[in-house]
Amino acid sequence: MASPAPTPRPPRDTTGLRARLTIPVLAYCGILMAVMQTVVVPLLPDLPRLTGASASTVSWMVTASLLAGAVLTPVLGRAGDMYGKRRVLLLSLALMTAGSVICALTADIALLITARALQGAAVSVVPLSISILRDELPPGRRNGAVALMSSTVGIGAALGLPAAALIIQYANWHAMFWVTAGLGTTGVLLIRWAVPESPVRESGRFDVTGALGLAAGLVCLLLAVSQGGEWGWGSAPILGLFAGAALVLALWWRHQLRAQRPLVNLRLVSRPRVGLSHVAALLTGFAFYANTLVTAQLVQAPEASGYGLGLSIVQTGLVLLPSGVVMLLLSPVSARISAARGPRITLALGAAVIAAGYGVRIADSRSLVMIMVGATVVSVGTTLAYSALPALILRAVPATQTASANGVNVLMRTVGQAVSSAAVAAVLVHHTSLVDGLPLPTLHGYLVAFSVAAAVALAGSAVALLIPGDPAPENEPVRTEGARSVADGTAKEDA
Repeated sequence: MASPAPTPRPPRDTTGLRARLTIPVLAYCGILMAVMQTVVVPLLPDLPRLTGASASTVSWMVTASLLAGAVLTPVLGRAGDMYGKRRVLLLSLALMTAGSVICALTADIALLITARALQGAAVSVVPLSISILRDELPPGRRNGAVALMSSTVGIGAALGLPAAALIIQYANWHAMFWVTAGLGTTGVLLIRWAVPESPVRESGRFDVTGALGLAAGLVCLLLAVSQGGEWGWGSAPILGLFAGAALVLALWWRHQLRAQRPLVNLRLVSRPRVGLSHVAALLTGFAFYANTLVTAQLVQAPEASGYGLGLSIVQTGLVLLPSGVVMLLLSPVSARISAARGPRITLALGAAVIAAGYGVRIADSRSLVMIMVGATVVSVGTTLAYSALPALILRAVPATQTASANGVNVLMRTVGQAVSSAAVAAVLVHHTSLVDGLPLPTLHGYLVAFSVAAAVALAGSAVALLIPGDPAPENEPVRTEGARSVADGTAKEDA
């Protein structure tokens, strides 16, 4: 039965200092989340020496964060819809900060990997923040704020690499984690001060079985994708993980269709406007991530390779920095395009621009200037695409399911990035040559990787155009005096 319509409460005052700082504070936390994902990258070559662990074991500091983020994002998104988005957002930031403190206090690789898994919870910051913005902002301000929030992923990634490299170069490696712990603590305090708790809730019992099933299925799938190159794609462990993922996710799908309050509303996902948005997110995530992976490796390759520039990790970060600046500056432009033409057109345009950026990379990947131009064009397209994806989701789902739906959309981007990493690695391993006795990818290998990413981006653009046209104005969340309320959209959904 549908829940009775709640009594509206007066709209929140938007003129005070706290209200004006809500968007900057949420954007700060989004950037911090992305920084947290990249700060460990400059440290990876030295961690075997610092921890006494093997290089393959050290790589789990990246894998653990990826797996935890993928698993927890839809789970925490659903929890936010049911128990309060601000409350779950604070939990995510607290786990991230706790992970930084643990990393700052130990050199034990097992504890470091565990701490990085805790930091993976922060990936849910962006979908939770977007849902808070929907609940708190009037429609006129919402598109620009959502576009900015979506862009924080690229902005933080571009800032995190050079900043972490500088700290590691001039200070003890533990100092990097003390810095991120301080930034995380600041984020928690700012959220408590400036961000209100959303009154929009969905009633019911949390689907624990669905959460455990999704976690098991995603761990099997992403572990197989991320470790297939190292363990062997035809090896028994990898084939077993893929088979386990297929079985567990099939059972999970059946459970979700039968559950009264499922973790993921698959009937909602099956609608073309939502499902195709998720497919576009996967393809865009693949195309975007290849840019960061390939650019960093290419510019750091030794000059003896015939194409490499021999740059340090700090210099590499500075090469990628303009991409982050562009994402920050273009987020309002993306919002204006979506307001004028609709987010699906913005998404299609963004994916096409990503493909054009890879066209620049294919044309010239020897000149530093052209490398930076190509990488920046890809970032322009990513800004357009990433800002349009949550706008599409917000228009297509009830107000009480925005956090979980955006969490699934971020999950699809994460899966796309994991598949991109595996695909790029497979391409580069297949195209190698010996340089001073060391195997290095050839320039042709990089060009093949660019071509694959461009083709995936064009596929994403085509999928975006298949998304049905924008619906009538979206249902607004209903504000109530009580701590628990349900939007009219969900009442209709459950009727």
